[in-house]
Amino acid sequence: MKKLILALTLFAVLPGISIGQSKRASIRKNTGAAIESGIYPNIFKAAGYSQAAIDRKIADAYQTIFEGPDRVYFTVGDSMAYISDVKNHDARTEGLSYGMMIAVQLDKKEVFDRIWRWSKKYLQHQSGPRQGYFAWSINPQTMKRNSEGSASDGELYFITDLLFAANRWGNGTGINYYAEARNILDAMWKKDGTGNIYNLINITHKQISFVPEGGNYNWTDPSYHLPAFYEIWALYAKDGHKQFYKDCADTSRAFLHSACDPVTALNSDYAEFSGKPHPTSWMPAGFRYDSWRVPMNITMDYVWFGKDKSWQESYATRFQDFLRSKGINSFEDQFNLDGSRPEFILQAGIVKKLRHSIGLVATAATTAHISRNSAGLDFVHALWNAKLEPYEDGYYDTYYDGLLYLFSLMHLSGKYQIIKPKFINPYLLITCLS
Repeated sequence: MKKLILALTLFAVLPGISIGQSKRASIRKNTGAAIESGIYPNIFKAAGYSQAAIDRKIADAYQTIFEGPDRVYFTVGDSMAYISDVKNHDARTEGLSYGMMIAVQLDKKEVFDRIWRWSKKYLQHQSGPRQGYFAWSINPQTMKRNSEGSASDGELYFITDLLFAANRWGNGTGINYYAEARNILDAMWKKDGTGNIYNLINITHKQISFVPEGGNYNWTDPSYHLPAFYEIWALYAKDGHKQFYKDCADTSRAFLHSACDPVTALNSDYAEFSGKPHPTSWMPAGFRYDSWRVPMNITMDYVWFGKDKSWQESYATRFQDFLRSKGINSFEDQFNLDGSRPEFILQAGIVKKLRHSIGLVATAATTAHISRNSAGLDFVHALWNAKLEPYEDGYYDTYYDGLLYLFSLMHLSGKYQIIKPKFINPYLLITCLS
């Protein structure tokens, strides 16, 4: 009890101290990593753009995606809202959790709370073998779920979103964000195969599953590999699995070495835990829409934690060189792993064709964070000049293209950050002192 009183006194006297700071000794040292320095480079500014122009570009993108006539964010009643993949007539945990991450990063609490309430009410299983997990897709007009099963990346984002929200806004403002994050995590750790439902993370391989159900538990999606998020769980979840999460982060880094081609740096949408491509009955191996997220995820890990810098720098060089070889203003959006044009084209919209898609333009540009020299700035300028508007064939996607575009603007402006605690969580404090 004396320790607790002393700790609370210290927090009262020294308000600048945070739990994140008090635990720094447990973090592996990395020169320049944002977790230590608190510095998130503004690559747009380094490329010559003014802060006013950068802020305006982010605000315009947010307005287009969340508020404009082609928005994907829709309010429901006084307290809920959802993000819709409008072209596919559904709402999915991918987009909902992305919307929450954007909201917590940009300090938009009402938007975050609305999306979370809707997701919890309509998608989270409250009982049975899937308890705590989310149905990954629902028709928001009929409210009929398209699937009861989960896509593991949705839960991965939800947990991280909620931990960040707890750190930014505290847990006494209507939603106990930390308790909601723990509810998902604690439920995850109870999944042992009963009802054919498993942990989101394959326990043996320490890698995220494609789907935590049946045989899909035994392979993965490279774009679900977010080592930076596992590091966040290790810091803030306090659920007794810290070392496991740190191991998962390192395992994901090693996995990406194997999953990305040594020449082109391209990865397949789906993969075995070895990194080898995993073709499916509906799609052969290849770099397609899911894969666009991989460069952005690698960039995030590089900036936030910097534990695999040498390989990540090599990856960024290879990836940029490959896309540049295809024409920086014309590279297409799907490839075989050797960089050749695929025979199979995954359709988006009503026209099956390859495009110079703004989603990939955006995530490719984030790798300028890694190169950190003029070699990558051509991608930054290409993104700056790109417009979130219909393509020549009329296809327009403010959902996937738009969300990746906004994420990338946030990364390149230094506005996508680790959110450290601003409030004392008594549970975490007692854990630290025990």
